[in-house]
Amino acid sequence: MSFGAPLFLLALVALPVAVALYLRSQSSRRRAATAFASPATMPSVAPASPGWRRHAPMIAYAAAVAAVAFALARPEATVAVPEERASVILAIDSSGSMDATDVEPSRLAAARQSVEEFLDDVPEELRVGAVAFNHRVRTVEAPTTDREEVRGLVSGLEPRGGTATGEALATSLRILERPGDKGKRPPAAIVLLSDGKSTHGREPLPLVREAASRRIPIYTVALGTPGGTIEIPSRNGAGVVREPVPPDPETLEEIASVSGGRSYAAEDRLELSEIYERLGSQIGERREKREISYAFAGGAALFLVGGGLMSLGWFARLP
Repeated sequence: MSFGAPLFLLALVALPVAVALYLRSQSSRRRAATAFASPATMPSVAPASPGWRRHAPMIAYAAAVAAVAFALARPEATVAVPEERASVILAIDSSGSMDATDVEPSRLAAARQSVEEFLDDVPEELRVGAVAFNHRVRTVEAPTTDREEVRGLVSGLEPRGGTATGEALATSLRILERPGDKGKRPPAAIVLLSDGKSTHGREPLPLVREAASRRIPIYTVALGTPGGTIEIPSRNGAGVVREPVPPDPETLEEIASVSGGRSYAAEDRLELSEIYERLGSQIGERREKREISYAFAGGAALFLVGGGLMSLGWFARLP
C-alpha cells in the first residue's frame, strides 16, 4: 500500500498521547473512588462494575480517528483490473492509386469511412492499432483503447507513392507479437484496406502464411474497380494524363483465404463488425493503483456510530 498524502499519517502520533491521558484519567477516577469508600465497602456502594464496557466506546473512537488519518493520507492499493487482450491492427493503404475516384468519393476516403465504421461498431474495450503505408510503412499506432489516436492517424493520410503490402503485414505481425498472461498470445487479427496491387518491398504471401501459422487472420477490404484511374503530370510537363490503376482483388482474396480471414468489397464495409465477433475475446489482468480512501472513511463512520451506540446503550450518555 502507498499513500498520496502521507503527511496526514502524522496525526496518528496523537493517539498514544490520547491513550496515555485516558489511562491517567481512569487512574484518577479509581483513586477518587478509593478515597470515597474503602475497598471492603465498594461492592455495596457500586455493586455493578461496567468492566471492559467502560473502555469499549473510547477504543471505537480511537479507531475512528486512526481511520480518518488513513483516509486523509489517500491510501492506494495495487489491484488486478480486468482487461480485454484481443487486438486488431488496421493496415491502411495510402499509395497514389488510392486517390482514384472509382469508389466515391475516393478509394482513400472509402477506407477512412470503413475505419470509422469499424471503430464505431466494435466494443470500446477492444484494442485497435493502425499501420499506414504506401511504398514503405509511414506511420504506426500500437493497439490501444483510445480511438482518437487511430482516427487522427487515418484523417491525416494523403495518397502518394507506391504500395508495399508485404512491409505493412510484416510490421503488423511484429506489433502483435506481445505475449499475454502466462506467455500466451491474445487473440489478434489484421484488417488490410487496400486496392491490392503491391509494387514495393517484400512479397506479401510469405507473410500471410506466417500469419496463418500464428493463427492471426487477415481480413481484406478491396477498394477500387477495373476502370479506376488517377491523374499524374505528363512527362513533358504540359498538363496531366490519366493513368489506369486497376485493383488486384484476386491477391486480396488469396491473402484472406490463406490466413483464415475473409475478403470484403468496398460496399461491404458495414459488415466489418463481424471481424470482432469472429475474433473472440480473452480477458486478462493488469495491475493498477487505485485510491481506497472511501474504505477508511466508511470504517471511521462505523466506529463513530458504534462507539456512540455502545455509550448510549450501556451508560445512557455520550462521553
